[in-house]
Amino acid sequence: MQIDLIKCHGSGNDFLLIDEISNDYTFSESERADLAKLLCNRNTNLGADGILFVLNSTHANGRMRVFNADGSEASMCGNGLRIVARYICEKLQLKEAVIETMKANLRVSKQADLYPEVETYQVEISPVSFQLKDLPLYLDQSTLQNEKIEVLSDQLRFTALSVPNPHLISIVESEEILQSNLQKQISEKVNNPNDLFPDGVNVSFVKPLKQGHIYVRTFERGVGFTNACGTAMSASSLVTYLQEFNNLDEVINVYNNGGRVQCIVHSVDGGYSIDLIGNATYVYQANVNVDLAGETFTIDEKNEFFEQNAYEKLQTDAQRFLKEMREG
Repeated sequence: MQIDLIKCHGSGNDFLLIDEISNDYTFSESERADLAKLLCNRNTNLGADGILFVLNSTHANGRMRVFNADGSEASMCGNGLRIVARYICEKLQLKEAVIETMKANLRVSKQADLYPEVETYQVEISPVSFQLKDLPLYLDQSTLQNEKIEVLSDQLRFTALSVPNPHLISIVESEEILQSNLQKQISEKVNNPNDLFPDGVNVSFVKPLKQGHIYVRTFERGVGFTNACGTAMSASSLVTYLQEFNNLDEVINVYNNGGRVQCIVHSVDGGYSIDLIGNATYVYQANVNVDLAGETFTIDEKNEFFEQNAYEKLQTDAQRFLKEMREG
């Protein structure tokens, strides 16, 4: 089969976007999973963290489905949603839109550039739940906020929440903890067969830098360590507010290995929602000839967008800031 796609990224969290609105693709559910496993393989000349399928919606401006590189479907993806927001807004010539996702219809909008010549979009991250049954996390309690899970670590405290992807967040003060293998060990334990998280969980270590600035490193369920995870950065921003490192309704600059985004935490009807603001960068457009039965593909045509240079300047500034914070 012939497939047109766009290689794109949000904060270095990279995807292949496939438009099912303009094209008459008819993928089965197994084909979606197989496409993700084949095309996202890092050992090929495409490679990505996942595929964004953009579809028509009966009650929104468009619909997003996200398949991880391992073929599993994610209920939400904040970095991917920014990409889909750009695609739908440009396609329909809108400044604001509503995108249907697995668990909610979410508001998105075009924003002023986060950095010169970096296409920037704001997306709504919700619903937010602290109920362990919504992750799920099997503990003899209904919520977990800044508490230990002894079987995972005798030194770290965790907060569990869904946004709606499941997240386990630990705020760490020591740079040594960030550089250790502890996060990898914990993440692999809860994403392999285990008694706590039957469906796995995204695990983030968060280091407060100064008021309004945090660093987030995430092991993403179905992917592994990524440059950035949008829902993880959003969830981490909420947790830093709850632990009084940051303020409600104020911009939190979130640094990651892929660059920088901004998050704003809001109190809504006794709960919370989060705005995620960041880049939506196109890398190239490609026409791919896929043989799913043979598990092979070829790239027949590739056209660069030339947007990556501007984003790399943002990355350089973000890394410079992190270096300054580490050196005091």
